[in-house]
Amino acid sequence: MADSVKPIVEGLQNAALKDLKGTEKRDSLIAIEKKYQQEWEEQGLFNANAPSTTDIPLHTITAAELREKFPKFFGTIAFPYTNGRLHVGHAFTFSKVEFHVGFARMNGINVLWPQGYHCTGLPIKACADKLVKEVGMFGQEFEKYNEDEETVVETAAVPKEREDVTKFTAKKGKAAAKSVKMKYQFQIMQAMGIPKQQIHLFADPAYWLEYFPPLCKLDLSNFGSRIDWRRQFVTTDANPYFDAFVRWQMIRLKELNKIKFGKRHTIYSIKDGQPCMDHDRSEGEGVNPQLYVGIKMQVLEFASKAQEALQGRLPGGAKVFLVPATLRTETMYGQVACFVSPKITYGIYEAAPNEYYLMTERGARNMSHQEIFAEEGVIKKTADIQGADLIGTLVNAPLSFHKDGVRVLPMESILETKGTGVVTCVPSDSPDDYATITDLAKKADYYKIKKEWAELEIIPIIQTPTSDLLAPALVKKMKIASPKDVKQLKEAKEIAYKEGFYQGHMLVGDFKGEKVADAKPKVRAQLIEAGLAFEYAEPENKVVSRSGDECTVALMEQYYIDYGEDSWRAIATEYVENKDGNGLNTYSNDTRNAFLGVLDWLKQWACARTYGLGSKLPWAPEYLVESLSDSTIYMSYYTVAHFLHSDIFGREKGKGNIKPEQMIDEVWDYIFCRAEFTEDLPAKSKIPKETLEAMRREFEYFYPLDLRVSGKDLINNHLTFAIYNHLALFPREYWPKSIRVNGHLQLNGEKMSKSTGNFMTLDDVVKKYGADASRIALADAGDTIQDSNFVEDVADNTILRLHSLKEWCEEMTKSQELRAEKNDFEDALFDNEMNTLVRETRHQYEETNYKMALKSCFYDFINAKDIYRATCAAAGTPMNKELVFKYIRLQTLTLAPIAPHWAEYIWLEVLQEAKTVQLARWPDVPETNASLSAARSYVLTTQSNVTSAEGAQIKKMAKGKQTNFDPKKPKKLTVFVTKEFPKWQTGCIELVKEAWDPATSTQNCTDKELSSRVAKFKVKNAMPFIQNLKKRLRDGEPADLVLERKLAFDEAKIITAMVPGLKRAAGISSIDVLLVTEGSKKGTDLQHGGEVDITSPIADQAVPGQPSFLFENIEA
Repeated sequence: MADSVKPIVEGLQNAALKDLKGTEKRDSLIAIEKKYQQEWEEQGLFNANAPSTTDIPLHTITAAELREKFPKFFGTIAFPYTNGRLHVGHAFTFSKVEFHVGFARMNGINVLWPQGYHCTGLPIKACADKLVKEVGMFGQEFEKYNEDEETVVETAAVPKEREDVTKFTAKKGKAAAKSVKMKYQFQIMQAMGIPKQQIHLFADPAYWLEYFPPLCKLDLSNFGSRIDWRRQFVTTDANPYFDAFVRWQMIRLKELNKIKFGKRHTIYSIKDGQPCMDHDRSEGEGVNPQLYVGIKMQVLEFASKAQEALQGRLPGGAKVFLVPATLRTETMYGQVACFVSPKITYGIYEAAPNEYYLMTERGARNMSHQEIFAEEGVIKKTADIQGADLIGTLVNAPLSFHKDGVRVLPMESILETKGTGVVTCVPSDSPDDYATITDLAKKADYYKIKKEWAELEIIPIIQTPTSDLLAPALVKKMKIASPKDVKQLKEAKEIAYKEGFYQGHMLVGDFKGEKVADAKPKVRAQLIEAGLAFEYAEPENKVVSRSGDECTVALMEQYYIDYGEDSWRAIATEYVENKDGNGLNTYSNDTRNAFLGVLDWLKQWACARTYGLGSKLPWAPEYLVESLSDSTIYMSYYTVAHFLHSDIFGREKGKGNIKPEQMIDEVWDYIFCRAEFTEDLPAKSKIPKETLEAMRREFEYFYPLDLRVSGKDLINNHLTFAIYNHLALFPREYWPKSIRVNGHLQLNGEKMSKSTGNFMTLDDVVKKYGADASRIALADAGDTIQDSNFVEDVADNTILRLHSLKEWCEEMTKSQELRAEKNDFEDALFDNEMNTLVRETRHQYEETNYKMALKSCFYDFINAKDIYRATCAAAGTPMNKELVFKYIRLQTLTLAPIAPHWAEYIWLEVLQEAKTVQLARWPDVPETNASLSAARSYVLTTQSNVTSAEGAQIKKMAKGKQTNFDPKKPKKLTVFVTKEFPKWQTGCIELVKEAWDPATSTQNCTDKELSSRVAKFKVKNAMPFIQNLKKRLRDGEPADLVLERKLAFDEAKIITAMVPGLKRAAGISSIDVLLVTEGSKKGTDLQHGGEVDITSPIADQAVPGQPSFLFENIEA
């Protein structure tokens, strides 16, 4: 029965995940989290409002002045599609805004952080329709289903290969993750944890909207999110207010001539009878139509076997064409053959009266809705024929220099799933073709062809920097021996295509001398106008609709948004390039370049469909607005959502007391600053002027959007669409300020996958580790556009860290052993280090580098405290009370953006502050004292070097090189310090000072001249020392820092202060600190005063900032 599905899936889901041993500490932290989440919600802490029009009447100051006077931050993520629970990948993207929101609030910024739910499109409706069918088949609780008669079907993800290498693409994250399918929808629902008794309710699409959005809110609330939940909503006409908003958007885009109606190629489901857009697909998200040219290679003479096979199957005088699909029409001058696969069964299809095309059935299916056949949607097959029977057929090759025709030859690598199954052969510029034609000529007998068929002259047609015969040159250079060298051929193909397109010039034809990039469309147009070719399109890769139909491409009359229109694209490109600093901040060059790549190729996008959920197209209500077209400017809707409704469906009016029908197009225009107030607007809309002005204030204040965060796969559609639509519909002042994209999230170093069990929902993670530990692990996962990694061990270890730190803070605030007075060693270094870490943390938060912010505010902060505690213990002195409390306070405040619950507990219950940490301000600390920072670094390095020095002497003893030190006996340490660098180093520095011009950062003499001057020092390390100085100067370090070499601290004072701690930490009975001078046999005792004899050569190894150490045994 179906009950068996759940344990199988649960077993898979648990297989790859970490088991927890004990949960007491986690449970205590979760109890704290639940307590404060409830308090925050009850207090409405995260509800954000613009300055009221009562306090500051509208337009008494400009919107920009208002935002400057009352700083604000508005951040969003792409709202999730509500057909399931949020997973940890959603949480990763979400966390980027969440952490920024926490930091912004601490800087006194008015933060708007809303969340909505995307329900538009085919997926929910398709799933619901499947359940209707399955309930009919198996009963309301699927009791008639017999698992013994069914199997779970697994499909492996197939690597996709780009056909057009000149076109920018990106990995399709969601599509790539779909590798396992269950046969029935109810099995998928049960695997999601939905009780079998409830699954039948999901046969109603509306129930999905009732079920999943509240779970999304629950998961984000349990995560500790700082969201203004008053502004949540669902899309589609299920919410009449949002429906009015989308209809307004579509109307205005059409008025601006951004939405057009016409024929265009689009991914199409024959079964569904409509376009299949990204969100309508179970496989192939992000796949677009690939436009080819079908070359009409007319049969001049069939091979004998083909004649026999087709006898009586074709009418007299019928013209038959083999129709290879090509992207490279400019190379047709170089055709020497035509390839088919001997293993494929081809069809001959009627294209027009007495005109027939020879190709695969898949090719014919694609052509059937592209106005290529005489009767649209009708496939008329006249005959089948084996590819092997076609070998030797003579065909005409349009534009080829071989006017008498070329032969059909075998090519075993042709796929039935790509193109038409027919390939034209251009060995001058295609490495694959050259390798194949050469192999055929060598093995003519094996392939059962005449050798001369494969030996037609290869004529240069394109001049490139590498060669006029680029393919033969690459095959030779890369040592490609045969068509079986697939890897090398793939690489050669990419090189040949790119070099030919970007750097090639035509050597032949009507466009001789022109760049290939310019000639390509001209040759294409010439062939089509002459009737020698036609446009043909197919999906770039396999696309399967939610209904299970493998999609084709259709040429359809449809409404589309004219993305890529020259003037619109030019504005978008300028904004993304951001050359003047007033455009779009993308946070990285990789992201900016990805956007520019998409802007370069993105064209028309169908914005309507006839099936699914959504808003009706206002002027053509038989269509629904497509799911990636109603989600481009909805961020603006957040600004006024709470005025319109108080629930996600708009069933209850909001604070504006407005009915849906009152939101006429003129109201949206006014709110969104597209039009000024007119006296008739309140009368037409029946909305009071005060309410209209209050809504406009919300938009004017919170817009533009300050930060949009999404996965990098959305650059290809949603994010670029959002840029285009904002540019079209809003004044420039309200265009998005920044878009930050992140890579996909791995789990424990592996791709997240339900099929392997390496998958966790947000609910799973928070229940397993608690909110704060999960948030810290997400911050630790990474920040770049490259894929990041959520590591369960990090979350697990964080539980112990947070719990231990909480207990330490509690203990310290009650301790009676803390010291009141401050010293200028341990205390001063610790105090300065805390100030340094606070400033570093602030910098990293500002740069949205949360992994680095976490390092400084958590790991480094705890480490600084532990070092201070250990240093004080080693010196036999208690910690300073003021600094301990300062540490607790700073630790709490700097970690609050990432771990707010832990911070709230420490803030309110340990530090006994009066108000929530959510209202606290970022700590103001003194500037870093560089001298103290350098001193602290010196202390830590010296402590480590003492241990290393003892180890080095022990190794010498083991090798018999030293016999006067036994680490098991009482030991004495002598520390040698010096104020002067070796004379040869000082001399080298003086030479570099003379030779270096700081104004130009260049050397004013030759290396040979400099080397001759260095020779006088007679030290083999002199030249390497100088080269290192020069490298530091060339790398941009300040000359005074490199060449003066002055310590920023008093070394003698610091090393003397370290003595008590070194004694305790290293178990040393006695320590002497001696100040020495190079070459002198006398030194000064810095602890006890007086002159002492220097007998050890180790003393000469000391340089300023790098003491040397001698261990000896002493009598107990």
